[in-house]
Amino acid sequence: MSLPEAISGLRSIVGNDAVLDRPEDLMLYEYDAGVRKSTPGAVVFPQNAQHVSQIMMLASAAGIPVVARGAGTGLSSGAISHAGGIVVAFARMNRILEIDVENLRAVVQPGVVNLQLSEYVSHLGFYYAPDPSSQKACTIGGNVAENSGGPHTLLHGVTVNHVTGVEVVLPSGEIVKFGGKAAESHGYDLTGFFVGSEGTIGIATAITVKLLRKPEAVATLLAIFESVDDAARTVADITAEGITPAALEMLDGWTLRQVEAYCHAGYPLDAGAVLLIELEGLREAVEEEAVAAGKVCLLQKAREVRRARDEEERALLWKGRKTAFAALGRVSPSYYTQDGVVPRSKIPAVLQHIGDVAKKHDLIIGNVFHAGDGNLHPLILFDDRDAAQFERVMAASSSILQYCIDVGGSITGEHGVGLEKRDAMPLLFTEEDLAIMTDLRNAFNGDEVLNPGKMLPAPRMCREITGRSRNAILAQEGL
Repeated sequence: MSLPEAISGLRSIVGNDAVLDRPEDLMLYEYDAGVRKSTPGAVVFPQNAQHVSQIMMLASAAGIPVVARGAGTGLSSGAISHAGGIVVAFARMNRILEIDVENLRAVVQPGVVNLQLSEYVSHLGFYYAPDPSSQKACTIGGNVAENSGGPHTLLHGVTVNHVTGVEVVLPSGEIVKFGGKAAESHGYDLTGFFVGSEGTIGIATAITVKLLRKPEAVATLLAIFESVDDAARTVADITAEGITPAALEMLDGWTLRQVEAYCHAGYPLDAGAVLLIELEGLREAVEEEAVAAGKVCLLQKAREVRRARDEEERALLWKGRKTAFAALGRVSPSYYTQDGVVPRSKIPAVLQHIGDVAKKHDLIIGNVFHAGDGNLHPLILFDDRDAAQFERVMAASSSILQYCIDVGGSITGEHGVGLEKRDAMPLLFTEEDLAIMTDLRNAFNGDEVLNPGKMLPAPRMCREITGRSRNAILAQEGL
């Protein structure tokens, strides 16, 4: 079946107004928030699981690759199509299907925007905990695909900890259900397996998530430091004291100045770094932990610890953190966001390495990240119209990820592997590990109709990369 014939078939499934194939329309779907581009052959907007099932049957029969897409806020090029493939966009599957207060569950379609669910249940005293910084735009379906995190996952966990069931369309078009409303399910944990599979196993068409009761009290602290090193060392010291904040975020001085110029959050312009610390729970416990956390910061050379006086001031501090990426768009044509994870105790060393890499490659790298769980987000600024700059950015990124692995970390904490970090997988996993992952994917998606070329490298690439020693990689970088 040719692509034009497939497009005609798509229109017969969803209607003429739910299929895009004009070049000027397809340009809007050739990229996500990563740095790669690929133009699809068509974009289709299903409205229910039956539509998705029929789309997959058509695509599988035609051998045309398919990628599911939420809001396109992903940072690993995981939602861009294989050239000439079909993008299944979920903008029209955006309904909250059920709120089950008695069982603390909600059932939503994949196109529901993350923040909208919390807003929808707020009057009932509940919220949905995973809160990516893009939560005003990103969709829960995309969060499930990438196993997204966010600032408050230090206490509450990432998306997989809040999804109890998924309705999934397989490449064959079969509709299956993994899990449900129960806290635990018997047999294999297929829900846990599906979350974070980056659209390579199936397409979620309904998602059952946990609802949490709003905490009785919240305290938000801003700890101000003269240096990045002092702030970084404080992160491990807070948790060593037995304090587990709901969120523990860090911004370096350069980044916070860009943020402050953008949204006037109240960050001090002369600081070397700040920690944004949030505690939640029972009122008495929150008060005790706020005092204890403040003392730790002051012992570790914080020059000041401020506490948000009211909800308005708290919201402003968080606005600064959650719009940090957007703020950097004012000072650079492009930026490349990395997503390495390291043990908390290694944060100072990794930040020093990032600084060395920036100097070596003559780049500006800002740091704003989930310090509490060691999930780094170095933002490498560059001009994407300059091919030489792009090559320096890729080299800097590779060096940062390799260093994260060397100190006992990982190449991703919440942004996924996608296309951006696919070829780095052999640096973290053995060829045998990757072969098992490939077998698991092939059990569901053997023909690679769904999101081909993402997440798992080809076997040849595995052998090439694992054959290179760490010293060879660092020598290439001159480090």
